[in-house]
Amino acid sequence: MAAEIHSGAVIAASAMIGKQVSIAPFCVIGENVVIEDGAILEPGCVLADGVKVGKDVKLGCHVTLGNQVVLEAGVTAGDHTVVYPGTVIGEDTFVGSNSSIGRPPRAAATSTVKNTEDLPPLTVGKKCTIGCSSVIYSGTELGDGVFIGDRALVRERCMLGDKVVVGSGSAVENNTRIGSFTKIQTGSYITAYMEIEENVFIAPMVTTTNDNYMGRTEKRFKHIKGAVIRRAARIGGGAILLPGIEVAEETFVAAGSLITKDTVAGKVYKGFPAKAVRDVPEDELI
Repeated sequence: MAAEIHSGAVIAASAMIGKQVSIAPFCVIGENVVIEDGAILEPGCVLADGVKVGKDVKLGCHVTLGNQVVLEAGVTAGDHTVVYPGTVIGEDTFVGSNSSIGRPPRAAATSTVKNTEDLPPLTVGKKCTIGCSSVIYSGTELGDGVFIGDRALVRERCMLGDKVVVGSGSAVENNTRIGSFTKIQTGSYITAYMEIEENVFIAPMVTTTNDNYMGRTEKRFKHIKGAVIRRAARIGGGAILLPGIEVAEETFVAAGSLITKDTVAGKVYKGFPAKAVRDVPEDELI
């Protein structure tokens, strides 16, 4: 079956359109674009030069794909989503509407993070889910099966392992590594320069920090460091972690606690500031 191209679409002569492709009115297809069999483009999509769209990809209304974007087979992108140049999205990934995927960073003049022009494009693994109105920056890598909730933010130079969950409204700041199977629940703030190992659980509304000087004096730039959270630690709802501390593996931090010092592995911490109160039960250890 030949492609179905509606009137009003503008398609460059060098574009390659597969079979059973549907291109709605007002779509614009650039030079050297490849659209494989079974893809569907709803009205108003814009595909810049060199875009590659895999088999059975579905693009909602007014989706914009920048130069050299690659969408592998089975990707779905919701209405009004923008995918920035060079981004690669793995097969069977779902991107919700109004999302900004692979966006280059633009820092404030007073930020500890400076603008970087040479960041590599964003790469998204297979079978990921990215919620509506999410923003994910360039220079970041998402593993397979990652879940990013609605209105979540993942900044530049982050690495998220396989099947990481970042809950709705959460923020993961720049230069942060998150190990596989870690879960970050709704509304949590993961500051810049953190390391979170695998199988960590972070409950809703957790706050992490990385600057003991709170923006005063130039020497803070040498000391900025978020917490390190080791394997299988659990952080309760509303807890606060101060800059540079290490939460040892299998630590349990009770809800509402303030962690001011490094913890001991396998202990329950509670209070403001928190202190060790007992061992984690053996049947709860991974």
